[in-house]
Amino acid sequence: MVKYVAEPFKIKMVEPLKMTTREYREEKLKAANYNVFGLDSDDVYIDLLTDSGTGAMSDTQWAGIMTGDESYAGARSYRRLLKAAQDIFNYKYAQPVHQGRAAEQVLLPCLLKKGQKCISNMHFDTTRGHVGLIGARAVDIVVPEAKDTQTYMPFKGNMDVPRLEAYINEVGAENVGLIIMTITNNSAGGQPVSMANMKATKAVADKYGITMIIDAARYAENAYFIKQREEGYADVEIIDIVREMFSYADAFTMSAKKDAIVNMGGLIGIKDSEELYTKVKGWTIPYEGFVTYGGLAGRDLEALAIGLYEGLDKDYLRYRIGQVEYLGGRLMEEGIAFQYPVGGHAVFLDAKALLPHIPYNEFPGQALACELYLEAGIRSCDIGSYLLDLDPETGEQLQSEMEFTRLAIPRRVYTQAHFDVVVEALINIKKRAHEITGYKILWQPPVLRHFTAKLEPIKK
Repeated sequence: MVKYVAEPFKIKMVEPLKMTTREYREEKLKAANYNVFGLDSDDVYIDLLTDSGTGAMSDTQWAGIMTGDESYAGARSYRRLLKAAQDIFNYKYAQPVHQGRAAEQVLLPCLLKKGQKCISNMHFDTTRGHVGLIGARAVDIVVPEAKDTQTYMPFKGNMDVPRLEAYINEVGAENVGLIIMTITNNSAGGQPVSMANMKATKAVADKYGITMIIDAARYAENAYFIKQREEGYADVEIIDIVREMFSYADAFTMSAKKDAIVNMGGLIGIKDSEELYTKVKGWTIPYEGFVTYGGLAGRDLEALAIGLYEGLDKDYLRYRIGQVEYLGGRLMEEGIAFQYPVGGHAVFLDAKALLPHIPYNEFPGQALACELYLEAGIRSCDIGSYLLDLDPETGEQLQSEMEFTRLAIPRRVYTQAHFDVVVEALINIKKRAHEITGYKILWQPPVLRHFTAKLEPIKK
């Protein structure tokens, strides 16, 4: 039996959850057009839709909420955040914004031009969306082992460095505007990137004069994996691993709603380029607000300054990743396939393996997400072909190399019993998997369709 890692905290406040029937959930899912983003949270029992902004803040963070400086300009909470960011990442400049996609909206147009290629180990949805809005093309070059969900590899999130260099030579370095290293690699299953791979990728970027940035949403989890799995780092402090990781980039974007454990907030970091920082400030003011608050209340700046450090605590990270490993271990015992080993923030169910009769253009990941809600009131989401927008040149449905249903674990929120409910629900679904049908899209927006698209089940 898999062992559960005990929480390194005690609970002092609870939030009631609503229990519902299958008939009730069938009605609610239909009303949401079979899009789990359209469900009311009150109708969800266990919400694993995302780990973004859904964590529980600590007593220290809540105390910081009360002391946040709400001054429009020059607030002390901004100075505390700036000091924390400079200390942790060893970058000269840091710009707060209201969340990760805001960081992308501000920074990417400063680095990327229409018609250029943007290369990543794997782009996540909002990053891909912003690259497309600029008129550039997102290209994923993850290691091939990421596509083998059943074989262990310690760093499945790595960039395929030989293929990266070959692609740059194929299209011409002048046509590659940016390299993005996503840590951990969300779309590949929350898989970590090794320090050696980050260093090698930066060497290629420098060789061809290409800017490299980090999508740093889960920087602390990636550092923990390096400490656990990469030779030479077992005795290195987490914060020092973080500093080395960020030394292999020129800038970063961050959704602080993940590893900094706040409900709202984001960051842009710039290593040393005053010219780039000046451009970022110029875009921040019209999009996010004055540079010293960046779309955030002073209380949010204060909580973020505290959360950046809390997310690096080794006891917390052991528990955090231990929760995900517990869920993955229980599923392995039941023969339910997922991206193995588990990632830092989520278990990525292999929907293609569980529902092999559903083709990519009928969205097996979305079908499994809907079935989980119907079975037990559990909300998850598709990370597969449904997540991808249509090909911008041909208008055809793109096919994802992996068809996942993501169970994203909010930080410091759920207990062992909740994960056991998830396992039981998947055991029941596995028994009748052959009865589950795919979905078709009735309406979709041109960009980031999965948030608002309308679907219906395909009748067989």
